[in-house]
Amino acid sequence: MADVRGTYGGCAARVEPPPEGKPRIDGSNPGGARASDGSNPQTRPPQGALTPADPPGSKQPLSPALYRLMTFMSPAYPVGAFAYSGGLEWAVEAGDIRDAGSLTAWLAAMTGHGAVFCDAAIFRHAHRAAARGDDVAAIAELAAALAGCKERFLETTAQGRAFLQVTGAAWTTPSLDRLAAAWNGPVAYPVAVAAACAGHGIALTPALQAFLHGLVSNLVTAGVRLIPLGQTDGQRVLAALETEIARTVERALAIALEDIGSATVRADIAAMRHETQHTRLFRS
Repeated sequence: MADVRGTYGGCAARVEPPPEGKPRIDGSNPGGARASDGSNPQTRPPQGALTPADPPGSKQPLSPALYRLMTFMSPAYPVGAFAYSGGLEWAVEAGDIRDAGSLTAWLAAMTGHGAVFCDAAIFRHAHRAAARGDDVAAIAELAAALAGCKERFLETTAQGRAFLQVTGAAWTTPSLDRLAAAWNGPVAYPVAVAAACAGHGIALTPALQAFLHGLVSNLVTAGVRLIPLGQTDGQRVLAALETEIARTVERALAIALEDIGSATVRADIAAMRHETQHTRLFRS
């Protein structure tokens, strides 16, 4: 696969211990012995009842911020994310992405060094500015300028516009009004989501982590449809990207606005080539 980084262009539950005489499921069954029914006790479902981890009578406070974050990041939130592949469609046709492993490598590069990282860094600065009530015009302008091609610009601004329309109608907050007053140009998706999260009291770090998870999940879904892959392989790809997403969150929280940039040349070429691709399922 081409190197896209630049050189190539409820509540928790616990398991009750098994009844006396039953085989253990924690890996300590002596000699790897099998249960009387012939099954491997290490891979069988836990024996015994599942009980809540919280002590009886305890009550955790409800979190409106968490509820709103889950709403904004839900695949059902109507921003049209399913219509975009971030250039993956061309990369699949060109043979750069052909299986779960190459999809994982491509998305890891995009997350750590490409457009996904740029979105994460923009999100961080937009959230902090909105939370303080500062002018976000410079951040919004930079976010739009960072789009590397026509379809990447369409992808981020169309989703940003849809997000603002829906959120302004159903989840109004003064931070969105301040964004509209400060900037009358196209609003990139990370700026729109960050302003809404800040306005609704959603803390920066969980908001950014959920935002990145949503971006990467959408790209994984596009890859599953394009390669194609099975749904289980898609989840394996998403699981493999967990550490990269966490690293990207940490880097985005520390980077200065003037240092934001990408180095995934092959991925940028893929997005540009997609504009003239003959047969297409996605808009980018």
